[in-house]
Amino acid sequence: MITKQPLAILSDDSVVNKIYEIRNQKVMLDRDLAELYGVETRTLNQAVKRNRDRFPEDFMFQLNTQELENWKSQIVISNRERLGLRKAPFVFTEHGVLMLSSVLNSSQAISVNI
Repeated sequence: MITKQPLAILSDDSVVNKIYEIRNQKVMLDRDLAELYGVETRTLNQAVKRNRDRFPEDFMFQLNTQELENWKSQIVISNRERLGLRKAPFVFTEHGVLMLSSVLNSSQAISVNI
């Protein structure tokens, strides 16, 4: 028997607070989307790598050094150096966010896709 996991209900504010403007586009970070879709960040990035042709440059891009520093300055955190980042995160535009829901295999991603 398959047991269904209850979907996390997120408030509009919690999602809106995770939208940033970078390169004159509204984007969301890979780590925030992983949380939203109920997967680990590395799982999300692996799914993107396996389906790279579905994510053209206008769907996602990786932050450069200056963009990463600008993003760090936008967030309030006690120790900005300890963000758990080994490399610059990927960010996804609205189209990229929607495409993620079709390549991720989680109940939350499937629900969003439907």
